[in-house]
Amino acid sequence: MVSRRNFGKLALGAVPAAQLALSGSAEAQPPAGPPPGGPGAFGRGGPPPKPNSNYAGVQIGVITYSFRQGVTAQDLIPVITKLGISSVELMSNHAEALAGAPAGPAFGGGGGRGRGQMTPEQQAAAQAAQQAARAEMEKWRAGVSMDTYKGIRKQFDDAGIDLRILCYNLNGNVKDDEIDYSFRMAQALGVSGISSSSTVSIAKRVAPFADKYKMLWAGHGHDAVNDPEQFATLESYAKIMSFGKYMGVNLDIGHFTAAGYDAVSYIKENHARISNLHLKDRTRNPAGGGRGGNLRWGDGETPIRAVLQLLKTEKYPFPANIEYEYQGTDSVIEVAKCLQFCRDILLG
Repeated sequence: MVSRRNFGKLALGAVPAAQLALSGSAEAQPPAGPPPGGPGAFGRGGPPPKPNSNYAGVQIGVITYSFRQGVTAQDLIPVITKLGISSVELMSNHAEALAGAPAGPAFGGGGGRGRGQMTPEQQAAAQAAQQAARAEMEKWRAGVSMDTYKGIRKQFDDAGIDLRILCYNLNGNVKDDEIDYSFRMAQALGVSGISSSSTVSIAKRVAPFADKYKMLWAGHGHDAVNDPEQFATLESYAKIMSFGKYMGVNLDIGHFTAAGYDAVSYIKENHARISNLHLKDRTRNPAGGGRGGNLRWGDGETPIRAVLQLLKTEKYPFPANIEYEYQGTDSVIEVAKCLQFCRDILLG
């Protein structure tokens, strides 16, 4: 967890390059980070300047999933502000944590030992805990006021961060009530659309809700091309978009590359139905099976540079969001590096 005491020191030490504007450049934006005087310049001298990560007309943002380790939901706004990022894709679990949702079970839900290592008694206890947590969450969701989410939107607005996309994943035996809730949450947050890791079958159920709320719902692509339920092939993307005019694609150019496709061509042909991009660098999946690796940006085969240059030339309105997934040192430091990578391409 990033403590209040050491957060400023960590962030300021990690991102000075990412927060510099090009002096004298017509394309340069006002500095997004602290002035040369250091953190003290923000103290008695007034609040910090608003973040700005719109480079040459291309909005670079971040999905809060990138901060899944070491940054609490309550620390997201100060972290993103310090990084100088002015657009965000907010994970639904982070939104709900900020809204006061009950915490999930301490084990059996992705923490601690894997299920394969549990005894039958531990597995039964974990399952019972998850069922109880789901019931508690359903009860909480039924009672939470949408005004709470409007208040969260105001927090981002006050920090100068555009809360552009809500990432609300829909999987398993999701109920219609939860699908509707996801749209009501998105509406209250004032976002332009919802991104979602889901399935083709669930997307078909989502389409009437997207029509009802007149809000773009975009399937987040992966690379499981042999699973017809996953958003991974060109055919699967076309299918979910055929369900309705508000159904679109959240194109993850790393997964798209790993699946063997050309992100630049796809964006040119389908930009009107793209909610946002996820930026990461991966290698293509091996022909004989297996998965291509997640690598530091610039070391893989994903055409990040070509994609960003395309956005700059064509002036597409959707954001390109950093999704930190490779193994680095610290999420805040690595996101800063990714931001600088984008800035160098667009303003270098």
